[in-house]
Amino acid sequence: MGPYIFPQYLTAGNYASFLQNELPALLENVPLQTRRQMYYQHDGAPPHFSQDVRQYLNHKFPNRWLDRGGAQNWPPHSPYLDPLDYHMWGYMKAMVYSHKVYMRELLQRLLSTARSINNAALLRKVTSSLVKRVRKCIQADGGHLEQLA
Repeated sequence: MGPYIFPQYLTAGNYASFLQNELPALLENVPLQTRRQMYYQHDGAPPHFSQDVRQYLNHKFPNRWLDRGGAQNWPPHSPYLDPLDYHMWGYMKAMVYSHKVYMRELLQRLLSTARSINNAALLRKVTSSLVKRVRKCIQADGGHLEQLA
């Protein structure tokens, strides 16, 4: 699924609109049982912390969303716990820049690369790495995880 490209700068209003209007369509092919158990994670960007966004997430993902202000508080600046930060962005960057890219084609190359990532083995590796990293975070009582760098 995804990626979803916001048509303008990220604001609390267009992020809340995305959650209410676009996310359900993106999740349509996810089995219902999975959707009932899944967690929603986003980073600490100010638009993610608006009252409307938190109310919506509390309604749709009760006790199952990760960020500041959520029932599951997420450590700030935690790139070692975000699969996009510790794996996928590096993987995508290598794919996007494997050949010279010009600015006018960058968005299309990013979208094409994102759509090509459907390798189940790669996604399982990322998921199992996340579980390992979360366990290490718990062991470190939320402290630094430099051994994962």
